Amino acid sequence: MVAGPAAAGNTSPSKAGTMEHKERMLAALDRREPDMVPIWELAFNEPSIVGIARHFVEEDKLPPVKMVMDYDDVEKFKLIGGLIAFTRALDLDGVTAIGLAPRQRLSDTLLRDAFGVVNHVSDFGEPMPIQGPIKDAADLRAYKMRAPAEGDFLLLNVLRAALPERAAVFHLQETFKISWSLRGAMQNLLMDYILNPQLAHDLARVTTDYTLAVVEIAIKKGADAIVMDGDLAFNPGPIMSPAHYDEFIGPYHKEIVALAHRHGRKIFKHSDGNLTPLIPNLIAAGFDGIHPIQPQCMDIGETKARFGDRLAILGNIDCSFLLVTGSEAEVREAVRETIRRAAPGGGYVISSSNSIHPGVKSENYIALARAAREFGRYPIAL
Repeated sequence: MVAGPAAAGNTSPSKAGTMEHKERMLAALDRREPDMVPIWELAFNEPSIVGIARHFVEEDKLPPVKMVMDYDDVEKFKLIGGLIAFTRALDLDGVTAIGLAPRQRLSDTLLRDAFGVVNHVSDFGEPMPIQGPIKDAADLRAYKMRAPAEGDFLLLNVLRAALPERAAVFHLQETFKISWSLRGAMQNLLMDYILNPQLAHDLARVTTDYTLAVVEIAIKKGADAIVMDGDLAFNPGPIMSPAHYDEFIGPYHKEIVALAHRHGRKIFKHSDGNLTPLIPNLIAAGFDGIHPIQPQCMDIGETKARFGDRLAILGNIDCSFLLVTGSEAEVREAVRETIRRAAPGGGYVISSSNSIHPGVKSENYIALARAAREFGRYPIAL
């Protein structure tokens, strides 16, 4: 149950246009031109949800700021209620449901996730794997991968029921990210590509089978699209060569993409960094789009011109600096310019260049959403 402003879904067309929210989002993912540029976000974490929701709901309807794993059930539903309230108030077209696999707190700074990986938690609540259960092939043979559990899909279930008119995008980790987490550090898996390729492939098989099971359940529960997390690049360029992607990651991505497509769902890839050298490989794997076109290392106009006939483009509004320290007027101008360069012809979804993290000013995110509606009506004439 979600109380107050989050209690019931609104199934009428978007108040700002002629298309339903879901129709608008899916049209853009299909590289078509909707009535307006869709607004969607990869993630809002706990402080950002509370901070934005304060502009639209009473303070006593919101929980205190802490990690979701530390919330009781009442606090969790208050948090989700805040998310639903500002999704409606800001006229967002899509909502992201992350998987809520259980995590165990080991100390103030350490937690163990559902895969048995020990993570260090930053001051901003970001977990980073530091110790994995797979040291060698013997460990992998003895390892029992968890099965997806009903509780993992709690957020998807609630958002699907409360916001049936919005596109529900299910967020999942995938082959590469889970594999290197199980190895305890990314460099361990990357060294496996050279020194122990069979272990790398065996890990990819186990983690891909798990991901396939998650995708199957998420779609049955009403996910309209899938976003696959897991960074493949740093700002200077990809983490691995295109050849290594094609050998150790691409074939497994193709399986996951093919499953989504068999169910008639779009699936797009998230990765920070300069993804440009790997985009042809991601196209070959079958992805329908890429996110977030990080402005520090990728140019959204060039990306749209080179790849927009084959991929939907999502993202690009800078959350490293602009949304953190910029003014609302500067955000408005960045939104206008990004829409001018990326939206003509369709196939563009506006969002931040990663996610709405604790450093983002809530007023700046609100300015982003409102400017997207101001400038994002088709035909684009900016």
